Amino acid sequence: MNQIATGMFIARKRRELNLTQAQLAKRLGISSKSVSKWERGKCMPDYAVVNELCDALGISVSELLDGEENERKNLRMYDNDQMIEMLARIQRLENQRVTIIAIALIVMGLGLLALSPLFGGSDLTDFISGVLFGIGIGTTLIGVFLAARSVFAYLGHLD
Repeated sequence: MNQIATGMFIARKRRELNLTQAQLAKRLGISSKSVSKWERGKCMPDYAVVNELCDALGISVSELLDGEENERKNLRMYDNDQMIEMLARIQRLENQRVTIIAIALIVMGLGLLALSPLFGGSDLTDFISGVLFGIGIGTTLIGVFLAARSVFAYLGHLD
């Protein structure tokens, strides 16, 4: 699955149908920025809109994932529903990976915060204590941000 090839394929099929990004986005109930990101290969369409996107462009899910039209009817091992379920699983696994990273950052940040008071007494150790404190705060905040984003992404897919 090549995001850039898929994006170029989406753009080509959209233009063949004389649709703007905004018109395609409106049909799918999403923002035109999402369509733009797909077409530039920045991200893949969410599994929740893949069927609608394929219907709107007159292509199959396998063609979308391949980034090209099937010139002949290839024998596929999976049907569209199975392919969409695989995409959903991939997105869930990616979300879980981000959650694990977020938890690790929070734990690491809290550990650094706990270590920072152990240093002190001279200018150098006060500096080290301050650096550990700053890194601990930053790491914890990044972890909290990633965890919140992961939770909101999960909640968005419950519909």
